[in-house]
Parts: sequence; C-alpha cells; structure tokens
Amino acid sequence: MQKPLVSAIISAYNHENYIQDTIKSLIAQTYKNIELIIIDDGSVDSTWQKIQEMKPECEQRFCNVYFETKENEGSCITINRLLEKAQGEYIYFIASDDLAKPQAIEKEVEFLNQNPDFALVVGNNEIIDFEGKACYWDKDRKIIYEKSKAKYKTFVDFLKVKRGFSFLSDKFGTYETLYYSNYIPNGYLVRKSIFSLFPPFSNDAPLEDWYMMLQISKYSRMKYIDEILFSYRWHNSNAIKNNERMSLFNKLTRENEEKLLKNLDTKKVLPDVIDVAKNGACYKKQGLPFVLQMLTYKKGFEKHKIIKVFNIPVFRFSKKI
Repeated sequence: MQKPLVSAIISAYNHENYIQDTIKSLIAQTYKNIELIIIDDGSVDSTWQKIQEMKPECEQRFCNVYFETKENEGSCITINRLLEKAQGEYIYFIASDDLAKPQAIEKEVEFLNQNPDFALVVGNNEIIDFEGKACYWDKDRKIIYEKSKAKYKTFVDFLKVKRGFSFLSDKFGTYETLYYSNYIPNGYLVRKSIFSLFPPFSNDAPLEDWYMMLQISKYSRMKYIDEILFSYRWHNSNAIKNNERMSLFNKLTRENEEKLLKNLDTKKVLPDVIDVAKNGACYKKQGLPFVLQMLTYKKGFEKHKIIKVFNIPVFRFSKKI
C-alpha cells in the first residue's frame, strides 16, 4: 500500500552556505514518498546556483522535484506559492539553513496517520552552529559547547521557560496558549487540508509561523513528540536576532489576528478560541508567567528582570520597545 505523499517545502533566501546541507537532510529521510519543492525568494548570493547543483540527485531521490526562482517578495508570498505547488497530503516545513533528522518525517507521518483529529506534529530541536556542530545556549542564548554549563540544551528547553504548562499536556498547541506568542519548535508536519480553512499568508501578518499556528489551533489539535527530530541552526543572520524588526512584525501580526477574531465564525472553531475572542485575554488560566507576559506587551515593554525583596521574587520592567 502506497504511503501518503509528503511535500517538503523550502522558502530559500541568501543561504548559499547551508541550502545544500538542508536538501541533503531531506534526501537522507527514511520516509520514501516525498516530493521536494523549493522556491528561491530572490537571493542575492549564490543560493539559486547551489539549489540547481542538487537537482540531478534530487530527481533520483524524490517522486517529484520543483525548483523556482523569483524576485524577492518575502516569506508570506513565497509560502503561498509553495503551498499551491504542493501535491502532498502532508506538508513538511523546513527553513533553508536548518536540518531534518533522518527519521523526522517518518515518525511525524506515523503520528498524523494514526491521529486524524490532529493537524500538526513536531519534535524537539537540537541547536547547531554555523558549521553544523551541535551546541547549546547560555542564559543569553550565546553558543557554548559544554553541555554541563548550558542553560538551554535544546530549543524546546528555551521555549518552555515562559510557558506555564508541559509540552506533553493537552495544552500544547491550543489557541489560548498561542494567543500571546508562538512557541512551536521547528520541523513540523501539517495536514495540507487545514490550509483551506483560513486565509492565505499575507504581509499583514509578517510573522508567518505565528500566524499559521494561530489559524491551525482554531480548528485542530497539535502534538509535541519529546524527541530530537530537527537541527535548528543558530548563526549571525538569524532573523529573530533583529529585535526592532521582530517587535514590529509581532505588532502587525497581532493586529491582524485581532481583525480576524472580530469576524470569527464561531460555528467552525474550537471552544477555547471563542472564549479568547469574547474575553480578550488568554492569560486568565495560565498563571503568573502569562499575566506578566501580557503586562509587558500591554505596557509596551520588551523585557523584565526579577529582583528579590525579602526573599520574594518581584518583577521590575526594564526595557521599552
């Protein structure tokens, strides 16, 4: 019996040093029925050339290969184009500088096949440096190589810090927990059918990963597998390191989501989505960490520090956006 087709999609941009390793990690997948779709979003380095060099090997490995280059339009427009080209029952998202572990797609397909009420599944992410070497983060997310001294041994270790629930619980991937910000790690597999339920990606919501998670969580469940299935590369050009840009994108994506909530079809979405839309607060059931995060957002602050007064932790807001 033929297993479901998986469309592995890559929006590539200025990753000439990494894109071939990304493609090779997909070639090495133990799951066989994969098509590979790559769109180069107007790279100004040799990314497109590096992609083309891999075409003969890709055509031998994958059941379908589609490579395209175009003028730079941004990740949202590019993802829409990738999804239009995808023929698979499942979509595997991977950035053009990251790596998938060999059994990633196989394990994630197995889960979605057995759990039709879930639309997304994802595993843990190890951290790698610009050379592809496994590394860890200190408290400031600076790379270190001694595991015993690491504050965060995996990307999920970092993501868990500001969450008041277990990633293995039923709260993972719910709308009320995603409403403040995105915490879903990289390397996720998604049912393609879910994309028919919400508007296409748009520059009105430039944080495309957070936008996608919010929309998926309105209609279906998500699952976290507590196993390293992905390598998240940390290097000088990570987009997340541009604080001003990320703050603006966060603001625009949130404003877009508020507009979508005003036009919500309550007959189609899950109950917690209606609850958030009516009450306008996702932190009421999340405890102190979420309250403080929402306060920092509402008061226009980006960071807060913890100080102790008579041995009692006190939060002092310290940096304005």
